[in-house]
Formats: sequence, C-alpha cells, structure tokens
Amino acid sequence: MAHNYSALFKLPTTGLRFFTVYGPWGRPDMALFLFARAMIEGRPIEVFNEGRHTRDFTYVEDIVEGVVRVTDRVPGPDPKWDSGNPDPASSSAPYRLYNIGSNRPIQLLRYIEVLEQCLGRKAARIMKPLQLGDVPDTFANVDELIADVGYAPNTPIEVGVRNFVDWFKSYYRYD
Repeated sequence: MAHNYSALFKLPTTGLRFFTVYGPWGRPDMALFLFARAMIEGRPIEVFNEGRHTRDFTYVEDIVEGVVRVTDRVPGPDPKWDSGNPDPASSSAPYRLYNIGSNRPIQLLRYIEVLEQCLGRKAARIMKPLQLGDVPDTFANVDELIADVGYAPNTPIEVGVRNFVDWFKSYYRYD
C-alpha cells in the first residue's frame, strides 16, 4: 500500500523491517523475557527446533539508530528503473525499504548460553521440534542501509543481553 501511494501520488515513503528486537522495555511475550523469567523462577524453558535455528537478534538501541538515520533521508525514485525490464527490488516511485538488523545471525542455543552467563544460572531445557509455521533461520541483509545512511549496528549479543538482564532484574525486582 505504501508503495502504491508513493507511485500514485509521488509521496516519499520509507518502509522498515526490524529483525528480532530485544532489550529493556521489550515485549514480554518474546523469548528473552520468557526465558529470563522462567530461569529466575526455577522453571524449565521450551527450546524449539532444539535451539538450532538462528535469528538476527538486534539490540533495541541499534534499531533506534537505524530509524534515526533514515528519517533524514527522503527517498527518491531509482534512476536506473526500467519499466521494460522491471526489478522487484527497485521502483520508479520515491520509495525505499530497509532491513534493520544486527547483520549477524546468532543460534538460539548461543543466545540462551549468554542469558545463562548473565543470570549466573543454567536453564533447564525442554527440547522441542520446530514449531509449525516457524522458519529455521532469519537474517537481515543491511548492506543498503549501510551504503545509504552509514548504519553500523554495534551491540554484541553479550552486551545487549547483559543490559536486558540488569534492567529486567531491577524492573521486576528480582534479586
């Protein structure tokens, strides 16, 4: 729809795809919240696909950095657009679509290991198969965002999870 409005009315539009955002003040239904709460309370965690799938876990501050950078860049039509040989990744409309991610997929088992280190306790794990409808791996190619606005995610998973754990324990008053 946004692309259509851009094409029909020459309305500059930028779309953003966020990849597995985590950090303080995040969604409590996401894995990091669920895992941390269960581990602190001594309950087991359910690990789907036996923890083998990967996600482009992206710390919230890196997401914000990407959003701020694109707000100053008004998209224009792609000058190389050829209606006789259309490319679905390009457009004659003033429209851009960017992935915002860490640009480094992490296996779920590694994510859990980092959480265990930050909490100072091991998780009791219930290993399960891949959930129906889930995808084994996601990865954000952020090359265009890097080229267009100099985006460079820089929060290692160890730092981001540590920041989350410190906030989580303080906010929910876990000692």
